[in-house]
This record gives sequence, structure tokens and C-alpha cells, in this order.
Amino acid sequence: MGITAHDCVAKLRRILRQQRIGHAGTLDPMAVGVLPVAVGQYTRLLNYLKGDKTYRAKITFGLVTDTDDITGQIISRCPVPDLSLQTVQNLLSQFTGTIWQKPPAFSAVHLQGKRLYALARSQGVAWEQLPARSVVVYGIQVIGWQAGDYPELELEIDCGAGTYIRAIARDLGALLGCGGTLSALERTASNGLYLQDSLSLDQVEHLYKQQQTIATSPQQLLAHLPSLILTHTELHRWQKGQSLPLPPTANWSQSQAIATYRDSGNGAVSLVGISVVDKHWLRPKVVLQTERTGSV
Repeated sequence: MGITAHDCVAKLRRILRQQRIGHAGTLDPMAVGVLPVAVGQYTRLLNYLKGDKTYRAKITFGLVTDTDDITGQIISRCPVPDLSLQTVQNLLSQFTGTIWQKPPAFSAVHLQGKRLYALARSQGVAWEQLPARSVVVYGIQVIGWQAGDYPELELEIDCGAGTYIRAIARDLGALLGCGGTLSALERTASNGLYLQDSLSLDQVEHLYKQQQTIATSPQQLLAHLPSLILTHTELHRWQKGQSLPLPPTANWSQSQAIATYRDSGNGAVSLVGISVVDKHWLRPKVVLQTERTGSV
């Protein structure tokens, strides 16, 4: 909490002595939890990880802020001591499935060629200007409720990439007519990685100094993709950028990403990159340097 994803990457560059580091799924500074990070050539795989995420969120009703979370300037207060959990639960179904959502004014979404947060700070952003986007929320579960003048609701939310939990807090409060703001957020899963398996920056530094493994294998994180093992001849052609004919039994859709492997012997395989389906061909998209080792 208190550092941005950019700050986290900067610290990792210092710890790992590696400039090429990237992350998936930006976390707001007020949030805690999972931030997937890739090092070296494996940053090229970030776009192929699963986009699903899970959050534990706390929403405070009766408050409206300019950022849609508790870190912003309070715009209005409206005590709602009579608000009941049942009333809130009756509205939650409106926030599941494929929904249209306007991102917070202070967010990294682009508008007019600039980040929304930059526009909001320099000239303000009117509600009407915000671009609504289609996002997917797979499920919302109530895990806590605290009544009072400013009731607090705790939720577990499973969602797809691009979903703003701050926007759910804002829109739920608006439906109730009292306003709502996100007061706490923890990401417990992201892109196939889970909180219980994550490392703090201090842990990463300690393990790195001890020369211990600190990464998850790319094979594990790409297990959701169809896969193909290339023969030695196919691998040689593929690594030179040549497309290969689709296997006759393949039933893959156009532009489908395929995790591509080579046989390492003794029943083991090694990831060599990503292919994409291009009509009747398999085209190299990400070709890893297989003589090097590393993980996402």
C-alpha cells in the first residue's frame, strides 16, 4: 500500500539488477495484493496471461469523492443509518455479467490522447466525457456488513480485465441515492497468480540474495492456452520466423494464441514462445531465446 505499480517495478529493477521488467494489471496506490511481474524476455508474455482477477473490496456508503475512493476529496456526505444489507443486496445483480462501466475520472484510461488522471488534474473531466466500456463481472459475494451512519459493505468480486472496483462502488452508491466510495481494496488473484503464493519486495530481495527461485514458470501461467509441441525440424523453421501448416487435427479459431513448446527429452517440454493462427498457418508471434532461462 502507498506505492504505485511503477514504483514497485523501479524497486525490482534495483533488487534484480535488471532493467527489462514489466507488470500486468495496475494497482492503485491505496490497494494491496497481487501484482504480476515479468523479467527479461518474459515481459513479452504478459499480454497472454489470463485476464481474470479477484478482489476483496470495502465500500463506504454516504460518501462521494472525486476519485471514487477514500483517498480523494470528499464531494458530499449523506449519513444513511437506515440503509440495510438487504436493500444493497437487491441491487448487486445489476453489477454482474457483461456490464457497461464508466471508469473513474482519476484513472489511466486514455481520452483525447491523454490519461484521464492527467486531464482531471489539469482541467477536470465532466461525467459526460467519460468513455463507457464493456467489462465482465463473473460474480459478487457479500462477505461483511457494518451498519452505522456510513455503512460499510465488504465484497469479494471476480471480474475480467479492465474492471474498476472504484466504479462499482460509485455506481452502487448512486443507485442507492446516497453515494458510495471505495474505502479498501485487496487483489487476491490476478492473471493466474494468487496472494498466498506472492512475495513481498523484501522477500524477493532476500531470496534473490540467497540465489533461490523467486518466479513461477511460464508454462504454468500459460496453461489456459492451447498448446503445441514442435518437432526439431518444425522448431528450426519456426524460430527463423517461418509459418507452419496447422496440424490436421487442430480446431483453433482465427488469431488464437498458441503456447508453443519444444521437446526437451525425458517427457519434458520447454516453452519457446507464442504462435497465432493465421488462416491455415501457424505464425510465430513471440519467439523466445531458448538458450536463456527465466520465468514470469
